[in-house]
Amino acid sequence: MVPLGHEPLHYTTIASHLTGGSHIFSRHKSHSTPYERRYIVWRTVLLLLLMEVQVLRRLYETVYVFNYSPSAQMHIFGYFTGLFFYTAAPLSLCSMCAPEVVNFAKHCLADFIVKGRDKMSILEFDWLGYVNPLTKLGWCQWIGVAVFIWGWIHQRRCHTILGLLREHKEETDEYTIPHGDWFEFVSCPHYLAEIVIYGGLLIASGGSDQTIWLLFGFVVVNLVFAAAETQRWYIRKFENYPQTRRAVLPFVY
Repeated sequence: MVPLGHEPLHYTTIASHLTGGSHIFSRHKSHSTPYERRYIVWRTVLLLLLMEVQVLRRLYETVYVFNYSPSAQMHIFGYFTGLFFYTAAPLSLCSMCAPEVVNFAKHCLADFIVKGRDKMSILEFDWLGYVNPLTKLGWCQWIGVAVFIWGWIHQRRCHTILGLLREHKEETDEYTIPHGDWFEFVSCPHYLAEIVIYGGLLIASGGSDQTIWLLFGFVVVNLVFAAAETQRWYIRKFENYPQTRRAVLPFVY
């Protein structure tokens, strides 16, 4: 790896590197204007923040909300599928600006090798510079955020309802028909809410990135099949199961 030029590299803030303000990224051939690059990067930051909120809530529910039966087991295929999904999902959300991030890291490494640690430029943290661009995102992003929050709230409610079905862990074999919230319409409202959540992410992304469409498609197909299996289990287990409930899509399927 060779130095990029004879002039010293002067950095102002980390934010400028990630939003097209640094001359480093100008070496990366792109047809986008600095404003477009800034918009793409901060849109990606918004998507990753939403994803982080979802993942942290799911972690909290796994530990404190769901009362799993001691005999409960997960198929090894399902385990690795989940592991793959939660690794691939954040990568798909940031795929459009990943080349810039990799390019920036490569140039930082080159600068470190050439100059050494003592002569490296100081990277300043401009917190206002980080937050301010988020306020300039378009209406599409905020509609997506609203859809995400709508699904997020309902999934939290449905998971709470499921957790309360086995409030006493010693009752290992007891299970009842869940009621409340979207359970009045479908058997798997938490799956429906998950589809809504990722639909919100798709809307917030602007729908221009193919990888996010693939992520959304995977979520829909996976949860629709899982909901169909859950619906059949409910019908077999409970003779008085509500016949008007669909599997995952109200009044449709």
